[in-house]
Amino acid sequence: MRRYHRPVSRARRLACSLLTACIAITVLATLAQAQPGVTPLATRPAWMRKIQLVIGDRPVSVAIGEDGDPWFGHLAWVRRPPASNEKLLLSMALLQRYGPDRTIHTNASAATIPGPHGVVRGNLWIMGHGDPGIDGNRIIALARAIRDAGVRRIRGSVMGNAGPFSRDWWARGWKDYFPADYIPLPTALTYRQNTDHDGLHVTDPELRAAKWLTARLQRLGISVGRKPGMGHAPAGLHPIAQIVSPPLQDLIRRMDLRSRNFWAEVLGKYLGAAVLGRGTIANGARAIHRFTVAHGQDFTAYDSSGLSYANRANARGILDLLWHADGSSWGTVLRSSLPSGGRGTLEDRLTDVRIRAKTGTLDDVSALSGWVWVEKSGGWVEFSILSSGFNEWTAKRIEDRIVRIVSFQASAPP
Repeated sequence: MRRYHRPVSRARRLACSLLTACIAITVLATLAQAQPGVTPLATRPAWMRKIQLVIGDRPVSVAIGEDGDPWFGHLAWVRRPPASNEKLLLSMALLQRYGPDRTIHTNASAATIPGPHGVVRGNLWIMGHGDPGIDGNRIIALARAIRDAGVRRIRGSVMGNAGPFSRDWWARGWKDYFPADYIPLPTALTYRQNTDHDGLHVTDPELRAAKWLTARLQRLGISVGRKPGMGHAPAGLHPIAQIVSPPLQDLIRRMDLRSRNFWAEVLGKYLGAAVLGRGTIANGARAIHRFTVAHGQDFTAYDSSGLSYANRANARGILDLLWHADGSSWGTVLRSSLPSGGRGTLEDRLTDVRIRAKTGTLDDVSALSGWVWVEKSGGWVEFSILSSGFNEWTAKRIEDRIVRIVSFQASAPP
């Protein structure tokens, strides 16, 4: 008997095609969610499913875990601009290299040591080395140290040294108005965060420091023969007096609490000079990159502040670095340097949560990474959230909701 096949209608063929596509999408989604060491979506606890609903279909990367144990991941390997989470990476690199107690010195130096009558025969140079916090009070302290060293007369000028850092003021991925609006010139000798009394960014902080030191020395009865100036100091100078910065952990805390771009680029140049021989913005970024690569994360960095839209990191990589920090001798120092809820850059956020985290914000870019206290386990859990491609204020609301879910509802997955 011959068998005849009923023709398949066009509608039925379309329905079959749609069903096949849905099955394929479901399979691909399942594979995308199934990251190594992370609980598959279908079997996740309720708190994880809530986070998934909060994220929806937005381009948000999330990685959450404790002590090397990944709990939750969503697009965690997608590379996005970290914004000011770059300062978090800089903080780690600095603490790894120097430890929390490192100080940065600023010297008053001259070609010859003052004689028995306290006379400096030539110029007295202010030699900065990357302390971002030099202000009027610190210069007053330097003036007193010079007096206490026996100096009574300077025949030449007080000069601010324009080296040893490069005077570069740009990075790939910066917008053209950033130097004018967001980041003063990063120099080795800083003064009042390299701004004037009106908050405008200046190009002669070394001269301003020299003028203030001259005035203070004269008030202490030390005569100065010539007008203050700035320039590149000659080689072979001898230190006469010195002031030192607060410990590195305090500098990092001041940088991270308010996300100070200027402090980040000055400290980045300080790190770059040590690692690569010269203090430049690019070398600071390269030093951060070396740190991340040494710990298994090949991020892309063009600055130390995170202003660059060309920087790239991923949430899972940041999570791994937070785990590394947590196991380091300086881990608690790093955590305590980050804003808590209601303070610093978290001033209006997460006041009901025990958190220590670094924020990050650019146009259509947001980030939040650090530690959140989980009530059920009674311990700190590391997390990283990176978003790009949509309004940063919406992204921050998503971050806050995720953090609250983790803090009040999360527990270690089975």
